[in-house]
Amino acid sequence: MKVILTEDVDRLGNAGEIVAVKHGFARNFLLPRQLALIANKGNMAVYKEVRRQRDVQQSRAKREAEVLAAALAKVSCNVPVTVGEGDRIFGSVTAQQIVDLLKEQGFDIDRRAVQLDEPIRALGVYDVTLRLLADVDAKVKVWVVKE
Repeated sequence: MKVILTEDVDRLGNAGEIVAVKHGFARNFLLPRQLALIANKGNMAVYKEVRRQRDVQQSRAKREAEVLAAALAKVSCNVPVTVGEGDRIFGSVTAQQIVDLLKEQGFDIDRRAVQLDEPIRALGVYDVTLRLLADVDAKVKVWVVKE
């Protein structure tokens, strides 16, 4: 049976591809979960329009993310932390603290977008990557300073 995938399916294909699958797999898994449509002329025409609209929406979201990334590149955050002897900070700087500081400056970023390779546990300047979309990243300078 040939079907048109409406979403990416692991080990099968990406959205928009026409793939051949067994009848049972299509009938019992793909079609009830709306992951695919039966490949006939009517569904192909409908899905072309849906795909065109999805592409327009994704390109708009990518443009907005690129504009946001350009604005975030000019931003730096000062994180005041309490330090002990030897300028060691208590705890670490978390993604939530960075998001809160960005929110104060007018940027609404999700906490899960902050990509910290390892926790920030020392004073200094760090370049933190923000994953805005799958292919759009932004860099923000984070200054960790004494309180």
